[in-house]
Amino acid sequence: MANLMLIGGERVASVTDEMFDVQDPATEEVIGQAPMGNEEDARRAVAAATNAFREWRKATAHDRTHLLHEIAHKIRARTEELATLMTREGGKPLVENRDELGWCADCFDYYAELQRNTRGRVIPSVESSQLAMVLKEPYGVVAVIVPWNYPILLMTWKVAPALAAGNTVVIKPSEMTPLATLLFAEIFDHLPPGVVNIVTGYGATVGRELVISPHTQLIAFTGSFNTGREIARLAAERVKKTHLELGGKDAFIVAEDADLDVAVPGVAWAALLNAGQVCTSTERVYVQEAIAKRFTEQLIDFVRTLRLGSGLDPQTDIGPLIGDRYRQKVENHVEDARQRGANILIGGQRPPQHTRGFFYEPTVLTGVDHGHRIMREETFGPIIPIMTYRDFDQAIALANDCDYGLGANLYTNDPRKVKQYYEEVKAGTCWVNDPLTDNDAGPFGGMKFSGGARELGEEGLEAFLETKHVHWDFMQQKKSWWFPYGDNESESG
Repeated sequence: MANLMLIGGERVASVTDEMFDVQDPATEEVIGQAPMGNEEDARRAVAAATNAFREWRKATAHDRTHLLHEIAHKIRARTEELATLMTREGGKPLVENRDELGWCADCFDYYAELQRNTRGRVIPSVESSQLAMVLKEPYGVVAVIVPWNYPILLMTWKVAPALAAGNTVVIKPSEMTPLATLLFAEIFDHLPPGVVNIVTGYGATVGRELVISPHTQLIAFTGSFNTGREIARLAAERVKKTHLELGGKDAFIVAEDADLDVAVPGVAWAALLNAGQVCTSTERVYVQEAIAKRFTEQLIDFVRTLRLGSGLDPQTDIGPLIGDRYRQKVENHVEDARQRGANILIGGQRPPQHTRGFFYEPTVLTGVDHGHRIMREETFGPIIPIMTYRDFDQAIALANDCDYGLGANLYTNDPRKVKQYYEEVKAGTCWVNDPLTDNDAGPFGGMKFSGGARELGEEGLEAFLETKHVHWDFMQQKKSWWFPYGDNESESG
């Protein structure tokens, strides 16, 4: 059952009965198969979601609260089973996937309660016989297109508020990590049929059909800038709303007053979590020149202690990259930097002890600049490139010299620097002395090429609600309009 799609409350194969292989990135072994969905499967799922929306939108806030809390309860009960499968198909260490599922459960609990209280307002009327209301109502069918790096969490950040708002959803997981999502479908089995649907397959077929379908009203996507731009183009042709989070090239500023015993492991965590495959991974580090030598030496010593291996091994700190083409991109960025004069202080190669799997050593570079690809393009790998700066104004300018603006980090004990940083850095999330932490009540999203969507918080729920103004004259009074109006037939025409 777990390797079948979910459409209209039924576990089904693709209409073609075709399947595709799913690989363990730590061993390169095939660990399972998923249905090769196509456009017809996507249309079936959208039709099921459309039918289910007619009743789901009428569910009371009380009922939705209990149904969403039940999802959270089921996630906690099945964490180990789900986390193990997530590690096998995605490569992240098991402890990280346990954390991911805990965050998912918390998120469903959060929106279960928040949706009780978010439903518009009554506004002053211009006449005593009128009632004017601003209502918040669901869009309808939401297409949820999810990446591979946090397949359940980034699905949850969309699905939880979408369901809380009264929408139905069709989910397309990444073809790299569909198995855990198909297993997760069992978590939704207490919901009315068709409220949640899952179709596996490739973006060029299933994903595109969900975007262009006349019956999907909103497209929620996390992924690459290029794919997001194509989704935006297709949606714009249909005047369809999009909700896009398109990655980042996050900067990390280390001020001269920073406690390096805290800042060094903080930078390593921000850059190397999930082998650097996080939308908000630190991909550019700017260190004040007076402390740069000491910072770099401590960072190298720290990185040297980190262990690569299978995510199922409890001794593993860093797992593999998701696939070979992603590793090749990392290698290309490092080689470009090396040829342009960068220094590889540690790492910079495939680990010789791992002859199987898509591993790459955690790598520290100096001598980089903004002419290098590794400082301009999203790398998505375990790389820490370091530049120095003279004064804090220059650090801010370097942080902003980027097309992306998802997140940014700062280590300092100077409140004046903190204020200048969060006022001037163009990033959707600004972390100070505590990198990459999330808060269900705090909105997450980017600026510039990172997209304008916001997930989590009240903004995350608002994203799945549209606004309607209701103007009601309950006295049904006759009025003199600008055209003839009255009892005289000749006057009223």
